[in-house]
Amino acid sequence: MLLATLLPSLLGVAVLAAITVGVLTVVRTPHRSAPTLAILRGALQLAVISLVLAGVIRDPLWVGAALLVMFGVAVSTATRRIGWSAQHLAVMAGAMGCGILVTLVVVFGTGAIAFTARYALAIGGIVVGNAMSIATLAGRRFTESVTDSWEQVEGWLALGATPRESTRTLARSAVYSALIPSTDQTRTTGLVTLPGAFVGAIFGGVSPLDAGRFQIVVLAAIMAAGSITAALVVAALAPVRVRPGALD
Repeated sequence: MLLATLLPSLLGVAVLAAITVGVLTVVRTPHRSAPTLAILRGALQLAVISLVLAGVIRDPLWVGAALLVMFGVAVSTATRRIGWSAQHLAVMAGAMGCGILVTLVVVFGTGAIAFTARYALAIGGIVVGNAMSIATLAGRRFTESVTDSWEQVEGWLALGATPRESTRTLARSAVYSALIPSTDQTRTTGLVTLPGAFVGAIFGGVSPLDAGRFQIVVLAAIMAAGSITAALVVAALAPVRVRPGALD
């Protein structure tokens, strides 16, 4: 019975993965198998987390532990994207931690969302995931901009500017660029996309009005956490004295 239910989904995912690999092979991109491996890894992780959460979603202690694991993996992933080092690990952990903590305190402290284990896990997981993406974009965008504009940065340093002053314009641009995907998602919600939290709430039996209220809180939380995270990441990376190495 379970296999019969899962078979169409497995077939659809397999075909979509094959299309992805086929397209990337035709255009000869590097790491063309990465999306397929990501799909497989995501499927395995979702299967495991679904089994785990079925038993812990109502226990605050286990929910807290699950969120800590999510945060640790997110920090590790974002750090690898900008180059693994103890300094970068501290930057990502501190920036993401501040953004996530401030946002969740506001969301639950104001009563925008009821503070229950179920909602803490849902909102926390969404905010952690988006903070990771924004931290990665901010760090990579800033590092790439400094590398590409190194002659300009060196010129400012030669004129007596501090390392932070020499990259100020690049830093501001990196923060803005990191927030573009989240900004566009928020601006087009309801017109171009129906976000997962909104659709999931409706499928769960929530009225469209309550689902919309939940989703706008989620979008605002993502923007707040992302803004704090991006600003802190770039602020920590901004004092550049030597040209950054190439990113993978």
